[in-house]
Amino acid sequence: MYQHSALPLWLKLLFTGWILFWAPAFAVMLGVQNYFWLCNVASFLILVGLWLESRLLLSMQWLSVALVGAFWTLDVGVAWLTGVHPIGGTEYMLDPEHPWLARVLSLYHLILPLVAGYAVLKLGYDPRALRWQTLLTWLLLPLTYLFTEPERNINWVHGPFGTQQQWADPLLYLLLLALAWPLVLYLPLHVVMRWWQKRRSAN
Repeated sequence: MYQHSALPLWLKLLFTGWILFWAPAFAVMLGVQNYFWLCNVASFLILVGLWLESRLLLSMQWLSVALVGAFWTLDVGVAWLTGVHPIGGTEYMLDPEHPWLARVLSLYHLILPLVAGYAVLKLGYDPRALRWQTLLTWLLLPLTYLFTEPERNINWVHGPFGTQQQWADPLLYLLLLALAWPLVLYLPLHVVMRWWQKRRSAN
């Protein structure tokens, strides 16, 4: 029996086309290590989530990209206007030595929250997202530490906000980062989404 799709086909096709261009372009310009970034992992999982119309996958990635995207946009926007990065970690966006195409493609930090947010709005929020996105983060952070170059500081596993930290033992810092990531970035949004989901169910 045919089941009506909750998400439009044009969105799935458009996002698929984006991934087919973005993924190889980033691999050529920045290397495959760049895929370890949580936001890049989110790109692939959002693609799968769109086609499967998976509430869980899309809710997980909404937690992953929403606040990160907002902070990224704030940092780039303020730096573009004033020359000062209030948060840090986006200096490459104003670095003329960084490939211009890579900087343009990095604007996906604006796109991912819109796509994931729209999908969650249509499908609903899955409360299991906090648990599973936290577990995914706890898997990716040590893998990033082990298999990426320290100077790239992917996922900030060697220091916050794109810097190299010296104040703590590297493994202690990694543990603190693993605790801070879900508490600071995922939990607040999860609480808001649970409240929104309850209001939605009540109406």
